[in-house]
Amino acid sequence: MQRFVLIDGNAILHRAFHALPPLTSKDGQVVNAVYGFFSMLIKIIGDLKPQYLAVCFDKEKPTFRQQLYVGYQAQRPKMADDLVPQIGIVHEVLQKMGVDIFEVDGYEADDLIGTLANQVQSSKFKVQSLETIIVSGDRDMLQLVNSHVKVLAPIKGITEMILFDEKLVEEKYGIKSSQFIDYKALVGDSSDNYPGVAGIGPKTAVGLIKEYGSFDEMYKNINSLPPKIAKKLATDAEQAALAKKLATIVTDAPIALKLDECLCAKFDMEGLKKEFEELGFKSLLKRLETNGSKGTEETKGSKVKKEKEKNQQLGFL
Repeated sequence: MQRFVLIDGNAILHRAFHALPPLTSKDGQVVNAVYGFFSMLIKIIGDLKPQYLAVCFDKEKPTFRQQLYVGYQAQRPKMADDLVPQIGIVHEVLQKMGVDIFEVDGYEADDLIGTLANQVQSSKFKVQSLETIIVSGDRDMLQLVNSHVKVLAPIKGITEMILFDEKLVEEKYGIKSSQFIDYKALVGDSSDNYPGVAGIGPKTAVGLIKEYGSFDEMYKNINSLPPKIAKKLATDAEQAALAKKLATIVTDAPIALKLDECLCAKFDMEGLKKEFEELGFKSLLKRLETNGSKGTEETKGSKVKKEKEKNQQLGFL
């Protein structure tokens, strides 16, 4: 099983910034988010051993969602002053390391990840059994989960993570990953600041989706619903339709995946070490060196055994 890891750069940077205390580099720059980002990157590469990896970022310019709904994400606090320059540092280090970066005006990182995950499953790429793992704390990504796509989500700080496959999504939320958009259409999203259907909460939404299968089928059968629920759905039908558009991750953004440019084998790890030295990341340097020495000391048999154990722990087996 080969793996393609797609990292939601902004989501991981935000999590690292808020999870770690302020850290400064040799020249006095605050770099806690940079440290946390690359700490997680090293862990991901070590645990998942992907053959391919890319990172996607948001751009500053307004997205198509803000054009659809002026209040989209309007209540989100302004990015912390200490975090803004760290985004540029992460970009620079990733570029020197040779990691492929995707970012496009008008689209969120979610949309680029959705597009790349869609493209990698197309017949264009002749890679047998290629599994895509999305790394993000954004639960909207769960709509992308299918037989070939999983979501690895941090649940505590930057070290504890949970791997969502189709089964776990249904167990945790009571709906299939393919129904996640319909769920958001009904309940809205407070973090992105858009409403769904007033008076329809998570429990009712899950019940309706389970009974009717989809948002569209529910509205087709609105006359068979209990009068109070039918009235709520009818009153906010336009609002719910807008919420569904806002919740839907784009899978045809204007980017083109070149899989060979995402090869982990081409990463400049020596270049990464130099960047860590410049930033004063001594513990990350030790982790890189430890990972390298392990690779030369382990026998083929022990590598296979350890890989199997890791897969079992992460839920791949």
